[in-house]
Amino acid sequence: MQTRSEAGADTSAAVATGTSTAVTTGTSTAVTALLGRLTAAWNAGDGAAYGAEFTADASYVTYVGTLYTGAAEIGAAHQDLFGSFLKGTRLVSEVVGIRSTGPDTALLITRGDVRKGGRPGRLGKIQTYALVREAGGAWKVAAFQNTKRRPLLEGLSFRVRPATKPVPLPVPLPAPESRTP
Repeated sequence: MQTRSEAGADTSAAVATGTSTAVTTGTSTAVTALLGRLTAAWNAGDGAAYGAEFTADASYVTYVGTLYTGAAEIGAAHQDLFGSFLKGTRLVSEVVGIRSTGPDTALLITRGDVRKGGRPGRLGKIQTYALVREAGGAWKVAAFQNTKRRPLLEGLSFRVRPATKPVPLPVPLPAPESRTP
């Protein structure tokens, strides 16, 4: 089910199954295309294009707990970030799962991280996207949560309380290489 997404990478190969409701091929293709557009906008340092993939009233929670509200604020904040400490970074994601929650809603779970130069290493964050299909048929992000994994703390917690350990996430498939001319 995982595919790695970078600008130019093929994300359309994500298997379209969910844990409770199957996702149609069309929905899977649309959702992975949305992830591809987000990735391309990030990699281009284009805050307006990044923000345009969110609903007008979207919620965006960063891994440090900052809450942005609405496509305009998300785009403006990211444009400022792309001009400063995120300048020249690349967004890398692996699809962990896509699940339909209704005819016009879906959940997307990814592993991801931001890289500056070089090949991506371990993806240290888990992202949850709540997606909606708008009246015109376009899929947008209505809510986003980014959580930085803390493997050491997880391991300690699971050692102390073994019953809290979740089923392991699937092992990623080999990632398609990003091709740039």
